[in-house]
Amino acid sequence: MKFNLYYTFKVIVKCGLFFYSKKITVNGTENIPENEAVLFAANHPNGLLDPLLIAANIKRRTYFLVQAAVFSNTISKKIFQKLGMMPIYRIRDGIGKLDRNKQIFLACEELFLYKKSILIFPEGSHQRKRTIRPLSKGFTRFVFSFLDKYPQHKIYIVPVGITYQNPAVYPSSASVNFGKPILANKFYNTENTNQSANEIKQEVSLALQKLSVHIPNNENYSTIENTLIRNNVDFTKVTEVNQQIAKSSFKVNPKKQYSLGFLKLLIIINTLFPYILWEVIRKKINEVEFLDTFRFSVNLVFVFVNYLVVSIIIGYIFNLNAAYLYFSISLLLVATFTKFSATKPG
Repeated sequence: MKFNLYYTFKVIVKCGLFFYSKKITVNGTENIPENEAVLFAANHPNGLLDPLLIAANIKRRTYFLVQAAVFSNTISKKIFQKLGMMPIYRIRDGIGKLDRNKQIFLACEELFLYKKSILIFPEGSHQRKRTIRPLSKGFTRFVFSFLDKYPQHKIYIVPVGITYQNPAVYPSSASVNFGKPILANKFYNTENTNQSANEIKQEVSLALQKLSVHIPNNENYSTIENTLIRNNVDFTKVTEVNQQIAKSSFKVNPKKQYSLGFLKLLIIINTLFPYILWEVIRKKINEVEFLDTFRFSVNLVFVFVNYLVVSIIIGYIFNLNAAYLYFSISLLLVATFTKFSATKPG
């Protein structure tokens, strides 16, 4: 049941991302080892959309370590568990809950033993800032704990860089870049675990800085980011943007202008209930990093249901051909708007 639910959900999410995003660029999937234990280590700029974006674009069935806070609701907890999501507890969740991580780490070790893959966000939290933050030692601890018990087993760490053009607006673009696999066994020295942890953290951090747009977090951060935004850069061209940052040589790109206002109006009229619902939900979202997650969820569920219900009504009043025509044209309008709208950097 878990297997079927996971892949069914994956297909739904992948279809949803197609209609929701202007473009999604995926590079380096050939770097993902097959039939080996793999830990995907990704940066975390955009809430729950990050794991969905990764899982939808790889072949391997992947488990996720995510913030325990998302399991607060009983219904969502059951769904997340069936989809392979596991809670990771931090001090902010309460010191008394930290012991629960032991059971989670044991579950991870069992998955690694059977050569499964797990996704973790070693920065420890989500943040929109375009910089790779210091990585937590947490991911090294449970990797090394596994190697303590099963030293003969290989475990690979695959760094994953995620970059969004502008997750604050719809539609936006994103890039997902998978780096070269890092064999954790080579870094593990049982006589000096602290040094081993620091070395592997450094290796993963440097990889993430190349795989996503990385602006050093210093006094020049805002100046560099604002310059890139003013120059209308395509942030999803990660290597090109990082080269501009390294050389302090910034290229001005022409702004693309498309007159799609009338098309947007048609879509809003055609999805009036989901649009009003989103406007209500949007005002209640406190963390900007979850804005895109909730907007995608509303689009994925309520927009589709809206089109389906209207199609059924049209089919009942007229005929099935009219219902199919309405449904097809509605999806075509959404796809046209998302793929041809000019997206602002930000």
